[in-house]
Amino acid sequence: MSHRRRISVLLICCMSLLIVSLDNTIVNVALPALGRELRAPVSGLQWTVDAYTLTLASLLMLSGSTADRIGRRRVFQIGLAVFTTGSLLCSVAPSLLWLVIFRAVQAIGGSMLNPVAMSIITNTFTDRRERAQAIGVWGGVVGISMALGPVVGGLLTDTVNWRAIFWINVPIGLLAIALTWRFVPESKAPKARRIDPVGQILVIALLGPLTYGIIEGPEAGWTSPLIMGCFAVAVLALVALLVYEPRRDEPLIDVRFFRSAPFSGAAAIAVSGFAALGSFLFLNTLYLQSHRGLSALEAGLYTLPIALISLVFGPVSGRLVGTRGPRPSLVVAGGCVAAAGALLTQITLTTPIPVLLAIYVVFGLGFAMLNPPITTTAVSGMPLAQAGVAAAVASTSRQVGQSLGVAIAGSVVAASAHGSGFVRAAHVGWWIMALYGVLVLCVGVATTGRWARETAERTARRLTAREAVEAR
Repeated sequence: MSHRRRISVLLICCMSLLIVSLDNTIVNVALPALGRELRAPVSGLQWTVDAYTLTLASLLMLSGSTADRIGRRRVFQIGLAVFTTGSLLCSVAPSLLWLVIFRAVQAIGGSMLNPVAMSIITNTFTDRRERAQAIGVWGGVVGISMALGPVVGGLLTDTVNWRAIFWINVPIGLLAIALTWRFVPESKAPKARRIDPVGQILVIALLGPLTYGIIEGPEAGWTSPLIMGCFAVAVLALVALLVYEPRRDEPLIDVRFFRSAPFSGAAAIAVSGFAALGSFLFLNTLYLQSHRGLSALEAGLYTLPIALISLVFGPVSGRLVGTRGPRPSLVVAGGCVAAAGALLTQITLTTPIPVLLAIYVVFGLGFAMLNPPITTTAVSGMPLAQAGVAAAVASTSRQVGQSLGVAIAGSVVAASAHGSGFVRAAHVGWWIMALYGVLVLCVGVATTGRWARETAERTARRLTAREAVEAR
């Protein structure tokens, strides 16, 4: 494949990433407006976000392995079509329930995009250094799209209606479908993986009840039979996954991957880092609009420093990972997220805007540095035939983290009163966000040393040897 066509493939994959990641954040700034129109409580606002991220998290691994089996371009195009259709349905949702359902439809399509696009990139850019640079661009798009979401969402919400935030996906999705058919070559894994329906059901049984229990706990009571039952189901599903999956020849979650310390570290860092993002976006939206009285556009513009920092430092982080490894980026990411969380615990309803913007810059730098090392570490050392599944695990960890971040942050403030009561509750949420940053820093340092690289090399050799045996 020529260099120009490889770049074209990268740009097309980035287009899909743009709409999926943008949708992760663009809805946040519209939450107060749609909450007023649809009469949604705080838990309803949480479900508007988490219906999307939870469905993504539940289906990403299935989509990645399916694409490796039946064709990455085919699954990618189907995903674009479903996502675009879901966006149209969201824009005409007559009630909160239907909006949550249509958000899940969106996510079904979205689950076929990110891991499949990463697999396409991995198989297109076979040179290690070139691949790291491509993933750096990819990581920059994640940061830009997720940071620009509040700005675009605020503009559309104030000038048109909250429903307009879903219209933006339609032309981009249609254009991406046409360009994929024209430029992206079809590719498959050499050996088709079988579907693991039991594993898929167990993943849903783990994530769904866990998130439901966290979101509905403040309303139903943490010790109520419903909430305790949800947590019990989640624990049983986790145990069943750990027992069942290693016994399958082709499991949905290949536990062999986690023998690699960098891969396990990447998954843990993704959960922690994106939990911080989910907490920040949810709490910040309520703080700026519901409690400081800003419009959706004003609230979105206040987060513009995050977009600018991501634009600059996302690619920088990718190049840094390619030349010096993931540790420097992860140290900066974890330190900045932890610092931003600690600084946010000091704000009040009258904190000067320049102070807020400075804190947002710190958080933006941390998030910009976070994505490239996660993705690079997750797929490095893995056989190309397993790239789709490996990338899907990393993407799943991101969505799980963001879902849990929104669920926990929303539960912290669900019972809070207006004014100072909200601020006190939000401070607890921001301290939790700071803890997520500390986890990113510690896990990043612990899983990027020499011993960790050795575990990755051993894991890669075992995976390659097993694939050779299975091929014979």
